[in-house]
Amino acid sequence: MAEVILMPRLSDTMTEGVIASWHKKVGDRVKKGDLLAEVETDKATMELESYKDGVLLHLGGDKGAKLQVNDLLAIIGNEGEDISSLLNKPATSTAPAATPAPVTTPAPASMPTTQSTPTAASTMDLSKMDEVVLMPRLSDTMEEGVIAGWHKQVGDPVKKGEVLADIETDKATMELESYKNGTLLYIGAQKGEKIKVNSLLCIIGEKGKVDVDAIVAASKNSSPATTAATSSPAPIAVAQPIAASTSAAPTIIGTDTDERIKASPLAKKIAKDKGVDLSLLRGSGDGGRIIRADLDNFTPSVSTASVPALTIPTYTGQTTEGFTDIPNSQMRGVVAKRLAESKFSAPHFYLKMEINMDNAISARTQLNEASPVKVSFNDFVIKAVALALRQHPAVNASWLGDKIRRYQHVHIGMAVAIEDGLIVPVVRFADNKTLPQIAAEAKELASKAKNKKLQPNEFTGNTFTISNLGMMDIDEFTAIINPPDSCILAVGRISEKIIRKGEGFAATQVMKITLSCDHRSVDGATGAAFLQTVKKYLENPIQLFL
Repeated sequence: MAEVILMPRLSDTMTEGVIASWHKKVGDRVKKGDLLAEVETDKATMELESYKDGVLLHLGGDKGAKLQVNDLLAIIGNEGEDISSLLNKPATSTAPAATPAPVTTPAPASMPTTQSTPTAASTMDLSKMDEVVLMPRLSDTMEEGVIAGWHKQVGDPVKKGEVLADIETDKATMELESYKNGTLLYIGAQKGEKIKVNSLLCIIGEKGKVDVDAIVAASKNSSPATTAATSSPAPIAVAQPIAASTSAAPTIIGTDTDERIKASPLAKKIAKDKGVDLSLLRGSGDGGRIIRADLDNFTPSVSTASVPALTIPTYTGQTTEGFTDIPNSQMRGVVAKRLAESKFSAPHFYLKMEINMDNAISARTQLNEASPVKVSFNDFVIKAVALALRQHPAVNASWLGDKIRRYQHVHIGMAVAIEDGLIVPVVRFADNKTLPQIAAEAKELASKAKNKKLQPNEFTGNTFTISNLGMMDIDEFTAIINPPDSCILAVGRISEKIIRKGEGFAATQVMKITLSCDHRSVDGATGAAFLQTVKKYLENPIQLFL
């Protein structure tokens, strides 16, 4: 019998996946454990394996297609099997889509589970139960909330719009309103306790008609992440300040047993910001509780005003929010993947140095008067780095896991920004070329890069990389190592600096450089010695011509 494979949740933050590639096509025979596809998530590109034997009957999307978690990814069954009913059926299957998927989707009650003795608790989908209130995500970074206080107790009647509890998140304390009428039958956490997003917060329903024990048991058998993996249910709670009804009759404010004024967290914040004494207000909320509307409608008398009120101009600017989603290009995806792998696998450390460029400026001026090709300062840096790598072969190397490869040739990669991302053309055998030769080749490679006409041999094989942002007025920065290199040099702009000279002061031109090193293959002393050599060449540029 054919079975549906859904897009799995391959990370805790994943909401959709991009099909990076398919390793099988429709009609291919598939065995358990065979690689079906590679799926690009928000964190990495992961392999998706088949969990059963059969024939691949359907693909849910082509290469590059985006699929939401739990969307139809593929169907595997017997050759010639009719799958029309599965294609027209909403995606609710919970068959495992891959190994290793860190999060699995719970099975809806209408579908059989793999357990030999399924129970009601194991088949409950709490996110779709009208009586269940889960801990909502009240901020974009919220992972859990703390119960600041309950406004209702088990057994209390609850009306739609009434405040159930105050929830303290990572950003603010917010009110949680009931979305329905009923009786509060269960509370999942007491005051002061932490509760994960999508965990069982409380149960509201008709007493005697809701199986509270079964719901609680189901909540303990399923993780918050599993609950969140289901299709998005209707909102279970409203986390916002309560707007008072204009017809509500104000009552005298009430107090808690500790004699504190009863007010919502939002009302307390507004009162603090406005400098309003809450004891002067009459609360129109539940039990005389002061809410935001009471602050909005409060006009202090002259006698109670301790300071003159400030007149704040009314904001009349933009009031609508918006954004534009720009799909990642193939190049941007590759750049992101490679640099992420580099940053999080290679232990980076950074060495900074300041170089006096007075002599290099003078040498460049003289050289350009005679050279048919204009030489840039970046060309000087490429030549200086190439010569320095000859003397420091440990820097001209790659970490290969079980060994360090030291290259006998010097190929300098130069980072070039283009519309779709970043590419690194390579000046090959840079240590053996003259400055005009390097300048001519660098210009040609940069032009090809911007026109997307580089050949593979022109952007591969680098043994060291230079990234220069000096022409964009950047003083200094750190760069991420470009694999398989062990180091990358970040070059800033040339700027004026006042230094002591003799008995007085003088202006000099300096350039700041930063070397990023892979500590697995290059040690601090090795990197420092290399920079000293680069400095020697740039401050005495005559050596670049020898």
